[in-house]
Amino acid sequence: MESSKVFTFFSEICQIPRESGHEEHIIAYLQQFAKERSLECKTDEAGNVLICKPASYGMDKAPIVVLQSHSDMVCEKNSGSNHDFAKDPISVTEENGWLIAKETTLGADCGIGMAAQLAILDDENIVHGPIEALFTTEEETGLTGAKSLKPGFLTGKYLINLDSEDEGELFIGCAGGIDTTARFKYKKEPVINGKVALKTGFYGATGGHSGDDIEKGRANANQLLARFLYQAMESHDISICGIDGGNKRNAISREAFAIIAVKPEEKESITAIFNKLEIEVKEEYSKSDPQLFGKIETTEIQDWSIDKDTARRLIYSMHGCPHGVLAMSQDIAGFVETSTNLASVKMSNEGVITVCTSQRSSVNSARYNASKRIESVFKLAGAEVEHESEYPGWKPMLDSKLLTLSRSSYQELFNVDPVVRAIHAGLECGLFLDIYPYLDMISFGPTVKGCHAPGEKLDIASVEKFWMLLIHILRRLK
Repeated sequence: MESSKVFTFFSEICQIPRESGHEEHIIAYLQQFAKERSLECKTDEAGNVLICKPASYGMDKAPIVVLQSHSDMVCEKNSGSNHDFAKDPISVTEENGWLIAKETTLGADCGIGMAAQLAILDDENIVHGPIEALFTTEEETGLTGAKSLKPGFLTGKYLINLDSEDEGELFIGCAGGIDTTARFKYKKEPVINGKVALKTGFYGATGGHSGDDIEKGRANANQLLARFLYQAMESHDISICGIDGGNKRNAISREAFAIIAVKPEEKESITAIFNKLEIEVKEEYSKSDPQLFGKIETTEIQDWSIDKDTARRLIYSMHGCPHGVLAMSQDIAGFVETSTNLASVKMSNEGVITVCTSQRSSVNSARYNASKRIESVFKLAGAEVEHESEYPGWKPMLDSKLLTLSRSSYQELFNVDPVVRAIHAGLECGLFLDIYPYLDMISFGPTVKGCHAPGEKLDIASVEKFWMLLIHILRRLK
């Protein structure tokens, strides 16, 4: 395969810890890569790495092209997995034409984009103009690296983002986003003597990317847990001793559980409520989440619980909080315009429960309104609410020279028209335009399924087509 070198570098990348916010090892790897090849390399205060390669012979007058990916990955694993993202390499299996990480995320988002950049920087036979290979940091947790770029760090006029996940599609726009966080302050109440403890939870949901997969109607474990606790609270005297669900703001929650204290005589009826709900949700999500299941079991009783007032406000607001698609585009058929993700609920021993959500929209006013809708739900419940990590969308430019060239390259290579569209997931391109408004940009990549969830997989054959398209564009861009 022409793309064999891409897989070689991807294999190396999979050995290196690179969780968002802990990218020092991958940064050092990139710097060493440049040093070994005598390529110009610079790193800014945010950890963004830029490696520059001169034009190949005869391409000196070609415009500078920026190839861009992000160096971090979403680190999610199945419950019970002993994988340590701080030190363990990703375990990759080849199966039926796919590379798969079965217990963790694979990191093809955006490791395969990084690998393609490195393959181009390493290969002396590829025809291209001057290259600026940009590797940004903390894309998955707020696009911190892209936000930190300064004028003059990049000099290229054209930028190819390698962070898309559907081969055969060229992306020319994306949604913007904002995170909305609610915090509930609780008091500790002693658990009444004689109560028993139950651990209740939902597991095995498919999860996925809160942008790319939000319209697929997949189960959100946080929602299911809140649904059960709401029903139990309405008919029984329960106390919540602990609650935990979801992890990343940009991932649909796959697992969530709560530990509740109940009267011994109510244990059977509460279990019946849970079992009935489990049957209902397994039927509701039989197609999207075939592995979904609920579990209720006796556990060790705790000395204290969340005060009843806070517990009620927390569960009522989580049960009422929207999740999923809020609006479809009126201009582009089948395109999600606005969505929200009930991402996680985390409880600390210091008296605070944090509920994290994220909103996306390709329309700025709609994104702002969605965040305010979520804010109003939690403010009514007495929580403290703040908004953070806002980033702009990327407005499509249909007369783009880079789009025209990329589309014709795809047609020439594969004798079929590529799909040209915007994506509901967030890309860093909108932020790049804030700093470098002259950029002509496009985004494409190989096929990656199950991003941000264990079982993430990369289609091997699509990497070959992705690679062929990339080098074809570089050869023609003069």
